[in-house]
Amino acid sequence: MILIADGGSTKSNWCQLDNTGNRVYFNTEGYNPDFMSTAAIAASLDKNLPDNLPRQEVTKVYYYGAGVHNAEKAERVAAAMRETFPNANAYVAEDLLAAAHALLGNKPGFAAILGTGTNSCLYDGEKITYNVDSLGYFLGDEGSGSFIGKRLLRDYLRGLLPDGLQEIFQEEFKLTRDEILDRLYNQPLPNRFLASFAKFTYDHNNISYCRDIVVQGFETFFDNLVRHYPSYQEYTFNCVGSVGYNFRDALTQVARSHSMEVGKIIRSPIDDLVAYHEENLK
Repeated sequence: MILIADGGSTKSNWCQLDNTGNRVYFNTEGYNPDFMSTAAIAASLDKNLPDNLPRQEVTKVYYYGAGVHNAEKAERVAAAMRETFPNANAYVAEDLLAAAHALLGNKPGFAAILGTGTNSCLYDGEKITYNVDSLGYFLGDEGSGSFIGKRLLRDYLRGLLPDGLQEIFQEEFKLTRDEILDRLYNQPLPNRFLASFAKFTYDHNNISYCRDIVVQGFETFFDNLVRHYPSYQEYTFNCVGSVGYNFRDALTQVARSHSMEVGKIIRSPIDDLVAYHEENLK
């Protein structure tokens, strides 16, 4: 039995695949080694995995996760997987590779993630060949949920939301300035906290301000990241992630304004990722 997982900073989507090809899907929280230790990841897995999952029978775990930037971060996650599944070999890679596998299979092209965070790459059908660093939510992650949430919170705290929206935001979240700053500077996982506000712009996308900050986020994503890929206009724009999917109309508009045609935009890569592994494990 093998497990395949696509892990963002907020949520991990899993598929349990047995020898007959039967699939069982489940979710856990996301495991970003930028913010979580091996012990914290293992504790969360122990708490959140399905009770009926036969952990001793798992022989391989393919985990693709946010924050897996290097060998040290990959090992932090892999150690938690080996502790949880003692008879399994653990393969840990960055979530961007999962996106490329799901979006492009064994074909070369451009792939991106627009979810809690942002990432993008050129892919040769096997591996990532070029990456413009998204730099995380402090310095970059343009176009992501955390980027959009940061803009919304900043305008709210400065009283810059348009008439009516300021009151709607206050009524919905009931957050004080001190509470917001405490969550951002003193509590764990501030990127998730920021990204949680992206849904507000989706729920109120009939208001031009909400539509505009999403479009502006995508414009910044193209200006700061996509346009710096060599010959980027020769590729189709392919994307996974809840932000890219939920705002796909705005994303398509921005991509085409940069002379880049849109290919595949999906919310989650897990189905296509499992299909990729099934094909390549034959």
